[in-house]
Amino acid sequence: MSEQNEKPEGMKRGYEDSDVSVRRLFAFAGGVVGLVILGVLGSAAVFHFFVQHQPLGPPASPFEDVRTLPPEPRLETNAPLDLKRYRDDQEKVLSTYGWVDQPNGIVRIPVERAMDLLLEKGYPLPATSTAAGQKHAAGQTPSASSRPVVAAPPGEQEVH
Repeated sequence: MSEQNEKPEGMKRGYEDSDVSVRRLFAFAGGVVGLVILGVLGSAAVFHFFVQHQPLGPPASPFEDVRTLPPEPRLETNAPLDLKRYRDDQEKVLSTYGWVDQPNGIVRIPVERAMDLLLEKGYPLPATSTAAGQKHAAGQTPSASSRPVVAAPPGEQEVH
């Protein structure tokens, strides 16, 4: 058994006896740096070649928008501004007079004025039966149940 425990002469030390060659390590690092420099110089040469042989033309004018817009609907690029513009337009429609259909004589009026007119004239509801309409057409006075009901604003009682 003592013969198996004995190791050859080179194996007894426990470390590698050949050192790293510092000269080869610096040669490798120098080669990598040289390749990087060569790549940068080559890229610069190609860039200058294409700049001279394929000019881009005059710069685009910042005042000219030559791109074509995609079809509707488009994405919102400034949503808060778009919402403010939309609400301003709707407020203008609801608070001003204007034509809806001029040939047919249809106009729009402000909401406040429309509510005042409804309160002044009343809001008649359609009759629920044809018998009430026949009594009124025959000259008889309509009963309390056949009179139009005037709608009241919320929170108030209806007038009969």
